[in-house]
Amino acid sequence: MLQGLSLTWDLEKIFPGGSQSEELNRFMEDLKQRLDALQQEISSGRAPQTLEEAKNWAKVIDNIEELSGHLAEVGAFLSCLTAQNVKDEKAKLLYGRIQQYFADFTSTLTSLDEQILKIPDEVWNQLLREEFLREISFPLEERREKAKVRMDPVLERLATDLSVDGYHAWGEYYNTVVGRITIPFEIDGEKKELSVGQANNLLDHEDRNVRRALFSKYEEAWADAAELTSGVLNHLGGFRLALYKNRGWDSVLKEPLEYNRMTEETLEAMWATVEKNKEILVRYLERKARLLGLDRLSWFDVDAPLRKSAAKISYDEGAHFIVEQFRRFNPKMADFAAHAFTNRWIEAEDRPGKRPGGFCTNFPLTKESRIFMTYSGTMKNVSTLAHELGHAYHQSVMNDLPYLAQDYAMNVAETASTFAEMIVSDAALKKASSKEEKIALLDDKLSRAIAFFMNLHARFLFELDFYTERKKGPVSVDRLNELMAAAQKRAYKESLQQYHPYFWESKLHFYITEVPFYNFPYTFGFLFSSGIYARALAEGPAFAPRYEALLGDTGRMKVEDLAKKHLGEDLTKSDFWQSAVDLTLADAKEFLKLTE
Repeated sequence: MLQGLSLTWDLEKIFPGGSQSEELNRFMEDLKQRLDALQQEISSGRAPQTLEEAKNWAKVIDNIEELSGHLAEVGAFLSCLTAQNVKDEKAKLLYGRIQQYFADFTSTLTSLDEQILKIPDEVWNQLLREEFLREISFPLEERREKAKVRMDPVLERLATDLSVDGYHAWGEYYNTVVGRITIPFEIDGEKKELSVGQANNLLDHEDRNVRRALFSKYEEAWADAAELTSGVLNHLGGFRLALYKNRGWDSVLKEPLEYNRMTEETLEAMWATVEKNKEILVRYLERKARLLGLDRLSWFDVDAPLRKSAAKISYDEGAHFIVEQFRRFNPKMADFAAHAFTNRWIEAEDRPGKRPGGFCTNFPLTKESRIFMTYSGTMKNVSTLAHELGHAYHQSVMNDLPYLAQDYAMNVAETASTFAEMIVSDAALKKASSKEEKIALLDDKLSRAIAFFMNLHARFLFELDFYTERKKGPVSVDRLNELMAAAQKRAYKESLQQYHPYFWESKLHFYITEVPFYNFPYTFGFLFSSGIYARALAEGPAFAPRYEALLGDTGRMKVEDLAKKHLGEDLTKSDFWQSAVDLTLADAKEFLKLTE
């Protein structure tokens, strides 16, 4: 039994002293010098024309590999600092500095791409067959193909440089705005000033009066900040559209599809399968409303617990349960999770001043991960913990690969996390000691499915509509609210009584600058995991090595090829997606049967 676990993470092992760390400062100064030297080396070189020249030229790849890992290490550390304390001004300044480093590095790689494009096809293909490049041939070929559809390298470098104090700066400004939002609320006779993260944790409170009152305050807080956040969203969208126009891209989906290494045909097959299977989920929402004594659910009821007095799960108990269930599938996975808990890889304390949400970030030099969340003792928190530990385990499988071969996209990044979450959810169901407990656990599981099938679909539909309107000019707050409410009504099949029009503002994912459409990859990951999970159930523990092999390939092939190689499935057809959806439909049918 895991006992006496700390709810705060250990960042001292990475760089002692937090944002005041002298070691961090030296590391960043050394990194800057090495980045400048790399830039000089590449800019003074030329594209090789023979295989022998190409072999010498390719030695710079080792330097790029190493510097990529160093950048990721310090970037992850600063992300942790700004998440654990949104008022750490020094950390914010350092994060801005590392963003500049990333921009400089990207500009340098754009110069490299310029040389890559000038290498004769025959020489390039021979070079990628060389032993020392074989493991990273996919990401290198990917760079070459992407470079073919970009602007002139000089313009790409300019766009990258301008994005630091433009595009990425707007994303950071959003975080500043959110960090200043407080929500006054009285609960259990105590008046509190809640952070956004703390308020989010109370939106699924067991008492509907609390949920309703808090949601009202929540909407008011976002309404007060809407003038600022709408400006941010419009600037982010405007930057992207201007960049796409100059690259000659017609579709706003080109970048997210390219980033996620998938085709539009696969995306359409996935959403079409989801859309045609929503009816039973609408019936689930209607049944849940009846059980709660309501005509229809409101936005703040969807995740409400059906049990009025579900016992709080201590952090130690939650950790033990996760490790115990992981062990049933794969002892290596369980040992890994136990190691993460006991070595303080997790920041879970419920306190003000933290950023909302949860994430897992990886440290390639230290070969460790760190997990961020706010734990308040619910089964949902336990599921979130399992989810983030799945991310960390995914990375651990890839730690010994070349760094460039570890760069997996967001959609497959959700594979291991959702898989881990499913293990824990199903285990909790099997342990249920009564019909009522089983109903409550099924409801918890189905509420997460609703997020993937409906909530994320609404986000996807909203972004499509937003970019269509943004092409005509800035979109007003009122219009953003209208677009969001319309997307939610469509995605939820008009099944709710009250929606969340300010969701475009309260959801951090719309403001992440790394990639737009930070939504459909989650649904992809959920369904891709479901299909893999079905295989695991059928094959038992013998599936674990195959599962790890699949995870190990996620950074070095397109998702269609990944599924074909390890699962024998065609993702552009509905068959695979339907088999994955069927697992959720089975849960919904069981819930409806138990609550007749």
